[in-house]
Amino acid sequence: MRKFTELEAFAAPLPLDNIDTDKILPGEFLKTVSRAGLGGALFARMRYHDGGAENPAFILNQEPWRSAGILIAGHNFGCGSSREHAPWALIDFGISAIIAKSFADIFYNNCFKNGILPIVLDPEDHDLLLRLVGNSATALVKIDLVSQQIAIAGALTFAFDIEAGRKAALIEGRDEIGETLRHWEQIEAWRRTSASGVPIPAIALSGGLAR
Repeated sequence: MRKFTELEAFAAPLPLDNIDTDKILPGEFLKTVSRAGLGGALFARMRYHDGGAENPAFILNQEPWRSAGILIAGHNFGCGSSREHAPWALIDFGISAIIAKSFADIFYNNCFKNGILPIVLDPEDHDLLLRLVGNSATALVKIDLVSQQIAIAGALTFAFDIEAGRKAALIEGRDEIGETLRHWEQIEAWRRTSASGVPIPAIALSGGLAR
């Protein structure tokens, strides 16, 4: 998984609540197991007319947001089905961070699994940020994960919270497989002891996978 420490990119305003995973990536694009090319289908029903032409009113079809790396959404972003293709499509398009008032739990977890930073921002800060990025002159946003700061329009900054373990995993580029491999010696010790039929002392596992 790619590392995430900081990001400077255009932020696209999408001020809608309850954007579900079917809006993010419609079901007809779930046949593939490859992530490549899914960015072209991101928000397909909003980005394109029925004939396939771009909808010029949709934010990701406008400059400079056509090359956005950050998305600003409303409440309950990513609700609906648990399809992991939704964050795959966001990544393939180039979205590396999403700022919202709240996220659906499964989608929130899937973001971390795929190297996307989901940020829940204070409602007042969120509304101000949303207004600013709606202007192309102030749409460039910098996110610093280490200091947990969002900077825009020169000196204006917003602080955000993130759980320490998730923050460390993004900074190190460590997914769930990587987390498991960090405890390989404990896993092997457990396997050998379990195979021998010797009871495993509780203390032997206290610093292993549970941490």
